[in-house]
Amino acid sequence: MSQKLAVVILNWNGKNWLEKFLPQVVRFSKNADIYVIDNLSTDDSAAFLETHFPSVGIIRNNKNYGFAGGYNEGLKKINDPYLYYCLLNSDVEVTENWIEPVLQVFEKDPSIAAVQPKILSFDNRKYFEFAGAAGGLIDNLGYPYCRGRVFDDIEEDKGQYDDEAEIFWASGCCLFIRTEDFWEQNGFDERFFAHQEEIDLCWRLINSGKKIFYTGQSEVYHVGGGTLNKQSPQKTFLNIRNNLSMMLKNLPFPKLISTLFLRLCLDGFAAAYFGYKYGLTHFWAVGRAHSSFYLQVPGTWKRRQKHQKKKFYQSEWLIFKHFLGRK
Repeated sequence: MSQKLAVVILNWNGKNWLEKFLPQVVRFSKNADIYVIDNLSTDDSAAFLETHFPSVGIIRNNKNYGFAGGYNEGLKKINDPYLYYCLLNSDVEVTENWIEPVLQVFEKDPSIAAVQPKILSFDNRKYFEFAGAAGGLIDNLGYPYCRGRVFDDIEEDKGQYDDEAEIFWASGCCLFIRTEDFWEQNGFDERFFAHQEEIDLCWRLINSGKKIFYTGQSEVYHVGGGTLNKQSPQKTFLNIRNNLSMMLKNLPFPKLISTLFLRLCLDGFAAAYFGYKYGLTHFWAVGRAHSSFYLQVPGTWKRRQKHQKKKFYQSEWLIFKHFLGRK
């Protein structure tokens, strides 16, 4: 008989986060097994876990595979059969009743493949957190946003998203997913390394007929930027390259050419904006992202599924409405 839930934390030199947040994960996850996948850390994270958390399973990867590859490699080494994984960032504070409301959502509909809780800011606890907020959506140009967060504008939590709703993508900082659905999609696309791999996975799940949900009855608090902060040019590079690859893989063909062309043009404006706001390294990061995307095109094309949902977005022209219309 399959066991119900494995809470799996990916770690790379995050001993300080494990010290801070793992005790609460253990305390409030009584009916789940807990694992830490270590991406060949150099900060004695594994030794710390062995000494202070003997009940937590430790999985050692032989190199730093990034977020996408790190989870794929590590989860393969969990031999016990689980119905669900919870992929949890090491810089997340969980709350007392964070698991059961999510499992109840799964039990309502077998076509629900992934569920996300409400994600609030650890440092500003009345506000949503950038990476997920109250559930991820996407516009018709492939720009990800969230209920509670549009680009850099973040809402205060006033109970407006205490609902249960179908969304487009669930945040990788706290992603509950059926194990069979995860492996039917061959997990994350490891070429992404980090950033937007969860959006790509959710998009593939939707294309295969599955649903992604959010519940506001479960809350967690996320620090954010624990590995790559917002000002990192590498983060700019990964976000832009991976977003383009994700669209090439998942967009229905009639929209693919026009959408990609417009996005590539808009990235020119983004490069100028990032260069002005964050410096020339971010300007060049956009160019590097495009070059890397072009090099990956043959492999990305091979990963396209046979069927894509024609209506995939929840907002049209979000970037123009937000920056020009100030909505």
